Amino acid sequence: MAQTDMHGKICLVTVILGCRDKQRGEAALAEIKAASPTAIVDLLLLDLSVQRSVRSAVTEFENRYSQLDVLINNAAVFKPHRMLTAEGYETMFATNHLGPFLLTNLLLERLKTSPSARILTITAPSTTRIAFEDLQAEHSFKAFHAFGASKAANL
Repeated sequence: MAQTDMHGKICLVTVILGCRDKQRGEAALAEIKAASPTAIVDLLLLDLSVQRSVRSAVTEFENRYSQLDVLINNAAVFKPHRMLTAEGYETMFATNHLGPFLLTNLLLERLKTSPSARILTITAPSTTRIAFEDLQAEHSFKAFHAFGASKAANL
């Protein structure tokens, strides 16, 4: 893929915030618009820990927008105790890895239509090794290890 020199370029960007809580998302939207009144920002309800929510958000996105040029996966949660989602997944693993993985895969065809599409997945510095035999931390839950493994899975 050819590299484009963006030095000195001015970009107009539409930002879509994926938020699991409507009130907090609307507050973030208002804060952004107050700081930058010309900002083009939209809210999409999205709970990455729930696969049904991810699928619904992608459908909503595809109904609203005809293209996607950049996807930034930056969500993360940290839970001090092992918790399961309604679907039975360990919450940090579901939110920090499974949800972004599903979101990215469901949006891949839309991204492929953009000639310079990019996917950025933000991880965390970690020396954690993934215990593939215990991905759900059912046998041994150490919060920092589970968090590190959930983010390392994105590499």
